Amino acid sequence: MTPPGSKSITNRLYVMAALASGVSRLRAPLRADDTDRLLASLQTLGAGVAWQGDEVTITGVSGRFPRGGRVDLGDGGTPTRFMIAAACLAAAPVVVDGSARMRERPVAEGVELLRRLGADIVYVEAEGRLPIEVRPAAAFRGGSVDVGMTRSSQFLSALLLIGPHLEGGIELRYTGPVTSPTYVTLTLDALRQAGCVVERAAGVRDAVDAGGPRALDATIEPDASSAAYWLAAAAMNGSSSITVRGLPADSIQPDMAVAHGLVTAGAGMQFTAEGLTMTGADELTGFDLDCAVAPDGALALAAAAATTRTPTRLRGLHTLRVKETDRITALAAELRAIGCGVEASDDELIIDPRTRHRHPVTISTYRDHRMAMAFGILGLHRGHVAIEDPRCVEKSYPGFWADLGDVLDAGGRPGDEG
Repeated sequence: MTPPGSKSITNRLYVMAALASGVSRLRAPLRADDTDRLLASLQTLGAGVAWQGDEVTITGVSGRFPRGGRVDLGDGGTPTRFMIAAACLAAAPVVVDGSARMRERPVAEGVELLRRLGADIVYVEAEGRLPIEVRPAAAFRGGSVDVGMTRSSQFLSALLLIGPHLEGGIELRYTGPVTSPTYVTLTLDALRQAGCVVERAAGVRDAVDAGGPRALDATIEPDASSAAYWLAAAAMNGSSSITVRGLPADSIQPDMAVAHGLVTAGAGMQFTAEGLTMTGADELTGFDLDCAVAPDGALALAAAAATTRTPTRLRGLHTLRVKETDRITALAAELRAIGCGVEASDDELIIDPRTRHRHPVTISTYRDHRMAMAFGILGLHRGHVAIEDPRCVEKSYPGFWADLGDVLDAGGRPGDEG
């Protein structure tokens, strides 16, 4: 099994390549709605884009976009927040908009941080919501910004990504806990590999000097968030095993934590030259896991928790309230639909699978790609699962259902509850 390229890495490298000087070459980036919309938006502002097979070349704008325009990032939270920051480097006004759901999701914290650096940003319709207009501002420059706890780490990554192109660079000084710090680490690593000077005192400050990055030449590794569903599928299905090809042992993608959580539940894990192999257990045991470092992976873990013999507690979930849907509420509702007992709060889920049943169910996805994938792989274990709006996976993994069919063809079948 080879999942598509990492969504998180693709988004970061697209912004970096578009702003860099020269021509960047990126192999195996994710082709999905989120990333395609971001790349199209960067192209609207003046970046050059050309595809040849699974390789894209991006001609950068040397730190300043020559054009403005109107861009629509759809449901993409990361693309939208990155684009708001990137638009501050455009020579003409940029209107940033998104889907009805994206108009409900928070952007005000990121806007306020940019305004502190001198950005001229106005809300077009409702205060604190998309659409927004970003106008050229002579006063916009780098410097130090005090940052409290934010609802998303994407605001922080957005500032760091444009930091090399700001006079004085950028320094984030944290006055509260850093939300999803592993994703900030992913951003800093991408900048460092591109030749930027990065300074870090974990939980205290992150800084990027002015200058660079150089044009990129990179192969994007498979998406650990997408791989999480196949790892969970193997873990919950007896003696099954799945190898995720190309996923390195030293990957710093946050959702690599899912594999370690499944091992806690009783699955087996092994890295080889080919990739990561997960082997299932006859019956998983409930587990207690802090998911703050890998919030997206919590959905795959919740699916696995529905198959264990004892209850599971998933903690550190507060950011799930403001994702594509309120994922805590959505998970609780659909897990209850298959008979699990669920206790939900703003930060955790306690899942008791001992009352689960095997009656046919239709799962609501709430237009959330990760809900569809989580309950899709749960269907491999219990059977009798129908997924509403299966096409919502196109946001991050258009080939998911085809890959699920390949797993079934290779012998992965619903377990003894099917």
